[in-house]
Amino acid sequence: MSRLATTYLGLELRSPVVASSSPLLRDLETAKRMCAAGAAAIVLPSLFEEEIVHEDLELDAVLEAGAEGFSEALHYFPELGAVESIAERYLSSIGTAKAQLDVPVIASLNAASPGGWVRYAKLIEEAGADALELNLYHIAADPAQTGSAMEALDLEVVRAVAESITIPLAIKLGPYYSAFANFAAQAIEAGARGLVLFNRFYQPDIDPDAREVVPSLELSSPWELRLPLRWIAILRPALSGRASLAATSGVHTGLDVAKALLVGADVAMMTSALLAAGPDHFARVEQDLLQWMDENGYETVSEARGSVSYAAADDPSAFERANYVKTLHSWSAPQHLTPGSPSS
Repeated sequence: MSRLATTYLGLELRSPVVASSSPLLRDLETAKRMCAAGAAAIVLPSLFEEEIVHEDLELDAVLEAGAEGFSEALHYFPELGAVESIAERYLSSIGTAKAQLDVPVIASLNAASPGGWVRYAKLIEEAGADALELNLYHIAADPAQTGSAMEALDLEVVRAVAESITIPLAIKLGPYYSAFANFAAQAIEAGARGLVLFNRFYQPDIDPDAREVVPSLELSSPWELRLPLRWIAILRPALSGRASLAATSGVHTGLDVAKALLVGADVAMMTSALLAAGPDHFARVEQDLLQWMDENGYETVSEARGSVSYAAADDPSAFERANYVKTLHSWSAPQHLTPGSPSS
């Protein structure tokens, strides 16, 4: 067995380093390069229900535009069966990836309606995906909607999708639940086989001259890994043997993967590092991870996994409020700000 071998969602992986969903994976040749460099699995870019609905509405509008005054013009449109839709292209990409890649292919779904989740989850399974990752991505912007009601809706989605498919189901979550540990446990009870922590909510920016909201995308930084580390450390003991845990956001180096393993992650997922350094970056990450294992006496990743989790840590409170106090006391003021310094 490989030193780096691990299990995620019941899938046997050659290493704990996974390519998370990104624009790079729209290109099959790039995905092949990632796998050759060491990616143990890939998560395809998300299928968005909104894009499918928008495409359908645009097609309807085009067809209806000439239906009355220029009905003869409709003969110039191709037969609908010959036009491949967004959903069809996505499902086709799953089959192509499965045929040409030698690693598990995990599909990603970001739906908006209860029926959309189940419908497309079934189609994704039929297309041959090894597992499905659901992105629960929404903003609780309605002041009339309570937190408990929002969580109940999310759990119903998880339950409905889990009951409709047989492939493993992972849930990619944001950290903004009022009692996250409780919600995570309920998601597992509802049928999720794994949790991916955390979804990065992209924040819109404002163009002050045009007075418009504009999209803004910034790649993750390594410091963003701290939040997933804290929660995986807390959840690992409670969910041991019940669910897989994946760390995402801020994974850039082999040492970042090592940190994720130490708190109890089964895999670490990368996107931003690959967008910045290219698909061959996997080889460097794997090399650095193996070097760290050698220096610290770990023969396999399973030996390292969870050794600094909440249950195993010498001071578990470091993952809770006590860490806040220690962090504040660890700060040292620059010399120019200390009393009695020449510039103070």
